[in-house]
Amino acid sequence: MSGPLVNKHIVLGVTGSIASYKAIDLASKLTQAGALVDTILTYGATQFITPLAFRSITHRDVITDLYDLDSEFSNEHVALARRADIVTIVPATVNCIAKLAWGMADDPLTTTVVATEAPLLIAPAMDGNMYSHPATQDNLQILERRGVVIVGPDQGYLASGLSGKGRLVDPTQLVGHIAAALGKKGDLSGKKIVISAGGTQEPIDPVRVITNNSSGKMGYAIAEAARDRGAEVILITAPTTLSDPPSITVKNVTTAAEMCSLVLSEVTDSDALIMSAAVADYRPKTSAEQKIKKSDSGLTIDLTKTEDILEKATGNFVKVGFSAESENLVSNATEKISRKSLDLIVANDITDPDSGFGKDTNKVVIIDDQLQAEHLPILTKYDVGNEILNRVLKVISTR
Repeated sequence: MSGPLVNKHIVLGVTGSIASYKAIDLASKLTQAGALVDTILTYGATQFITPLAFRSITHRDVITDLYDLDSEFSNEHVALARRADIVTIVPATVNCIAKLAWGMADDPLTTTVVATEAPLLIAPAMDGNMYSHPATQDNLQILERRGVVIVGPDQGYLASGLSGKGRLVDPTQLVGHIAAALGKKGDLSGKKIVISAGGTQEPIDPVRVITNNSSGKMGYAIAEAARDRGAEVILITAPTTLSDPPSITVKNVTTAAEMCSLVLSEVTDSDALIMSAAVADYRPKTSAEQKIKKSDSGLTIDLTKTEDILEKATGNFVKVGFSAESENLVSNATEKISRKSLDLIVANDITDPDSGFGKDTNKVVIIDDQLQAEHLPILTKYDVGNEILNRVLKVISTR
C-alpha cells in the first residue's frame, strides 16, 4: 500500500454531537488508507456512539476515561500525544472549541491536545447560531492564530431542522484535508505548482462541443500528490465529473483559450507548470448563436488551430508536458521537448487497457530534456504523480 496516510499515527478525537456518527466513517476511511487511528471519545460522544464501533473498525483501543486503570493508555496520554503525527477532532463542538481556545485539559482529549506537538485539525459542527456567536468566532480566531487547521463547517441542513452554516464537512473531504495538514512541511513546501487537468470544450453551437475523452483523473492525482508534499497547488481544470480536491485552489475553465489565459497569468510566479490537460488542438472558426438544425445535406465545420499553451508559457519554472499517443510513443513525445522547450514530458499509450483516459492507473514514459526515457510500470495515477514530482523537484534544485 502507498499513500500519504500509510503508517501515520492519527489521533481522532470525537466530541458529543449528532454528527458524531460520521466520525465512524472517517475512522474507516483513514484506516483503509493505511493510517493507525487511535480514537478518543469524550463523555458527550459516548451518548451518541459507542467505543466498540471504533474498536471494530480501527482494531485499536479507544480512550474514554482519563483515569481508566484498565486501559493500555492509562496515564499514557502524553505518550499518545508524542507519537501522534496529527491530532484531529471530528466533530468539534462549540464547548470543545472553547476549551481548546482557553487551554483547558480536563478530559482525555483536551489533555492530549495540550500535551502534543503534532499539528491539530478540527472540524466544527453545531447549530448555525452557535457557530456565528461572537464567542465562538473569537475562539476560532484564537485557534487559527495558533496554527490550528480549521475545516468547515459547511452550509446545509442541520439537526435543528434549519439550514445554515454548521454542518460537518464530508468525511471523504476530511481525509484530503488531513493528508494536506500532514504534508505541510514536505519536500515541496514553499513551492507553487500550477497543474492543468481535464478536456477542454470548444462550442459548435449552444448545445454541441468539440471535446475529448479526458477524465481529468491524472491531473487531479498530481495535484493531490503535490498538496500532500506541502506545495501550494493551483489546479486549472476543464470540465470533469470529479469533486474539487480539498486544500487545493481550483479554477474552472471551459475552452482552450480560457485555459491558456489563466495558465499564463498563474504561472508567472510559479516553480513548475504541469500541463496534464487534454487541450483541444482545434476549435470551430465560428460558434453558431442558435442550435444548428439537422439537415439532409450534412454539416461542414471550419476549424482553426488553438494556441499551444506550453509554447507560449515562458519563464524560470519547470515545464512538464503530456503526450497521449496511440503509436510511436517515445518518438512522438520526444519531438515535442525541443519544440516546446520542455524540461520533462510524460508519454502514455492510450491503447493500453490499464492506462489512459478514465482509468485509475497509468503506464507512462518520462523523458527529460536530455532525451533520456524512463519507462515506469503500471502505477496508480497518484503514484505516477509522485514520480513526476520527484523529477520536477530534482530540476528545481538545479536552478
